[in-house]
Amino acid sequence: MQPPVTPAAAASSTSSEDDAGASYDPVTSAERAASASVSRRVGEAVRLLDLGRDLQARGEFTAALASFTAVVSEYKDLSLSEYARVGRALVLYEVGDRDDAIAEMEDVSVALRGYPEIHAALAAALYADKHAPLLAENQFAIATLLDPHYTDLAYVRDTKHWPPSLVDSLRHFITLS
Repeated sequence: MQPPVTPAAAASSTSSEDDAGASYDPVTSAERAASASVSRRVGEAVRLLDLGRDLQARGEFTAALASFTAVVSEYKDLSLSEYARVGRALVLYEVGDRDDAIAEMEDVSVALRGYPEIHAALAAALYADKHAPLLAENQFAIATLLDPHYTDLAYVRDTKHWPPSLVDSLRHFITLS
C-alpha cells in the first residue's frame, strides 16, 4: 500500500511536471529552420506571382512575362507555379508568341483541370488561332459550367485583366466571327 500524498508533495510533483512540459518542444531547431526557409520561398514566389499579375493589369506585358517566368523556373516545386504558368500563357499570347502560348495553355489545362480561366483562354485561342471551333467549344463549356463570368468580355478585361488580344479572340469566339 502506498502512503497518502500530502498537499505539499502533490504541489511539488505538479510543479516538476509543468517544468518538464514547458521545456518540451516537439519541433527541433532544424525543423524550425527548414520551415522558415520554405516560408521564405513561398513568400517570394507569391510576391513574384502578385507582381506579374499587377504588371499584366497595367499592360506591362514584357515585365509581367519575366515575373511569371521567374516563378515557373525558380519555384516549379511549388504548386502555385501552375498559376504563374496561366499568367505566363496569357502574356505570351499578347506579346505575339501564340504557338507557345497555346501549347502552355493546353498543358496547364491538364495540370489545372477545372480551372475555368485557363479553359476559357484556351477556347478563345483555339478558335481564333487554330481554327478549331469544336475543341474551342469543349473548352468553353468546361469554363462556363464552372464560372459563367467568362461569357462576359468586361469581366475578363476588367476583373481578370486579360491582355487585349486575348479579349479580342474571346469576342470573336463568343460572336462566332
